[in-house]
Amino acid sequence: MTYLAKPKFHHPALPKNEHGFTHRDYEGSISTLCAGCGHDSISAAIIQACFELNIEPHRLAKLSGIGCSSKTPDYFLGQSHGFNSVHGRMPSVLTGANLANKQLIYLGVSGDGDSASIGLGQFMHCVRRSVNMLYVTENNGVYGLTKGQFSATADRGSTSKAGGTNNDSALDLVGLALQIGATFVARSFSGDKKQLVPLLMAGLSHPGPAFIDVVSPCVAFNNHAGSTKSFEFVRAHNEAVNRLDFMDAREPITVDYEPGTSTEVALHDGSKLRLAKLHGDYDPHNRIAAMNYLQSRAAAGELVTGLIYLDDNPRDMHSMLNTVDVPLNGLGEKELCPGSATLDKINASLR
Repeated sequence: MTYLAKPKFHHPALPKNEHGFTHRDYEGSISTLCAGCGHDSISAAIIQACFELNIEPHRLAKLSGIGCSSKTPDYFLGQSHGFNSVHGRMPSVLTGANLANKQLIYLGVSGDGDSASIGLGQFMHCVRRSVNMLYVTENNGVYGLTKGQFSATADRGSTSKAGGTNNDSALDLVGLALQIGATFVARSFSGDKKQLVPLLMAGLSHPGPAFIDVVSPCVAFNNHAGSTKSFEFVRAHNEAVNRLDFMDAREPITVDYEPGTSTEVALHDGSKLRLAKLHGDYDPHNRIAAMNYLQSRAAAGELVTGLIYLDDNPRDMHSMLNTVDVPLNGLGEKELCPGSATLDKINASLR
């Protein structure tokens, strides 16, 4: 017998955040993904990040497309706004929702097929337009729903479960995000919750286009020897550029750092992302250096994870369009219809 609904009751002594929500209040329905799927670990990290950030569930909108990854919003934040769009079209739906109501926090969840293949153009334009959002790709290098064909992010030379070899060049979504103007860029691994949770917290707090590529092994079709998206490969080739924790300005989280240099990155909402650097010469504020570093480590067979780039002075789409303070969906007829005199003036200026 399969149960798809979680019990409503819970222990009254469960810890609560400052808004009175428990961890359970950020959960969703029971996952129907394969047991051990990395996507479920990402869902758990999102739940933890939102709980620790004290986000009121009704203030967040989650959007997705089609694929195993795009099913996951049903498994977290069951009390939040949600919209499941068509394959590859989530970014334009998110952009429209953001234009209508900029007061919500926007979380886009996609996959390597949804974002790097059919939705590649949508992904790129959403980022370059500086939409204020956190865009998460759950990247496993295969099309899990259609039995494990290579996706556009599968590395050249990697092998499929059936034994075939991928001869096509891989698309690097992190490199693309850097190139097209994302102001917060990171990569993580679904099995590294200690790194992923603070990255999600920082991305959700970032006032601009934030992008996190999460390598998430497909246990059914891409977790074997020869796969570069498997648990064993990522653990063996993970090159973490920094060790992270998210520091909320209201309630700082105390952590013990290993010896080494450190720096604090101040975010616009007053929160801080503290980095204890493993490499003294790595600077997450230099976009060109970040792109070069990604290429050099990839040539050495290493997968760079952590905070790769952060712009300290990001701008979002609304600031560039100079929209009004009131969300567009809250404007009435009086504000939207300025009158014939004003319209005549506008028409005259266009002649």
